[in-house]
Amino acid sequence: MSPTTGTGTQGLSSEARNLHWLLGNLVEEVPGVRSVAVVSSDGLLLLSSDPGAADAGAGTGPAGRTHRPHGPQGSSADLATIVSGIASLTAGAARLMDGGAVRQTMVAMEEGSVFVMSISDGSLLGVYAAPDCDMSVVAYHMALFVGRAGHVLTPELRSELRQTMEGDR
Repeated sequence: MSPTTGTGTQGLSSEARNLHWLLGNLVEEVPGVRSVAVVSSDGLLLLSSDPGAADAGAGTGPAGRTHRPHGPQGSSADLATIVSGIASLTAGAARLMDGGAVRQTMVAMEEGSVFVMSISDGSLLGVYAAPDCDMSVVAYHMALFVGRAGHVLTPELRSELRQTMEGDR
């Protein structure tokens, strides 16, 4: 599972191609990672491991409910929404508790885990992983991604990534 867009990485700046490559490595090298999204500070999806996969793997589960096994409803947009909401909720809690800036949030569920990590410019890295993933390994690789990508994610690059994602719709 590598990050792709309808336009691929052809025609993108070297910084954008590098970010795609970093995201691909995160997905491919970390066991249990199902879906990854980079989300802007205003909640827009900038980069994803599976854009356009909203209906991939859909099937019908118990009681006629739709079941999509590889991410929150199988959609990068859904993961972006979840990541943005979790970040907003935890930032509010941190303010109420005088806890300072939120650096990382993890939600463990029966069927998976969601990790959210801040990137230097207010953007967010979100990961949806299998329930049996090694949480410390996922967090470590997320921190590596943030460290490598944080200084590259300029307003110009965010704008380029946003346009690329919008072009995929």
